[in-house]
Amino acid sequence: MTSDEHAPIAPANTEGPVMSILGHLNELRVHVMRAGIAILITTALSFAFASRLLEFLLTPYAQSRPEGATLQTLRPTEGIETYFRVALLAGIILAMPIILLELWRFIQPGLSKQERRYIYIFIPAGLLLFGLGIAFAWFVLAPAAIYFLANFMTEVFATEWTGDEYIGFITRLLLWIGLGFQMPIVIYFVARLGVVTAKTLREQWRVAVVGIAILAAVITPSIDPVTMLLTMAPLMALYVLSIGLAVIGQRQFERNAAAAGQPIATD
Repeated sequence: MTSDEHAPIAPANTEGPVMSILGHLNELRVHVMRAGIAILITTALSFAFASRLLEFLLTPYAQSRPEGATLQTLRPTEGIETYFRVALLAGIILAMPIILLELWRFIQPGLSKQERRYIYIFIPAGLLLFGLGIAFAWFVLAPAAIYFLANFMTEVFATEWTGDEYIGFITRLLLWIGLGFQMPIVIYFVARLGVVTAKTLREQWRVAVVGIAILAAVITPSIDPVTMLLTMAPLMALYVLSIGLAVIGQRQFERNAAAAGQPIATD
């Protein structure tokens, strides 16, 4: 067996000179900067309706308390910080098409001309999964978590949350669940680049369960098992879906490598 059999596999469709690692990092910096500018613009625009969105985000808390709900501020700047947090969440949601587009532009050079047409699937699928994640977090997770936390031992604890605590919890829940729903797309392209295989994902399912449990604990700091399981269930289903997409991505990678006459490493 020669040493060439262990050499890294270069992209089969590389056009022009191969870019160095520093070149890739510079390209990534450019795309991140563009996405950041888009978020700044959409966040600024979101200030026009942030107050109404703030009132809307109070709905789960208000529904969990018959007497209604208001948020306290314990610091002079807490109100404006909470208001900005809401505008930032709206800005990220509105900028998501641009964020996905910049991500696509970053990975596009590693794809063939035929695969570059996947942009018509990549961006709509990414937006759909992001929207499904936010909808799941809002309609399923948020009501269950807020009701449990707001009504836990009310004879002992008086539930009077601050704006920073409550809005921070809601915005993290919506944003991270929405991003977590991007898992199938990310794993597909990672497999398409030959970084991971479907077999590895199947064999490491125990590690995936532990990782998803840790992620669910970080996203939902509630200690009740119901909220944890509600968070883990869709992420596990997405992991299974990701394995199927990894099979497709791996086959495309192997087909392109074989067409270029490059050796394919086996598991």
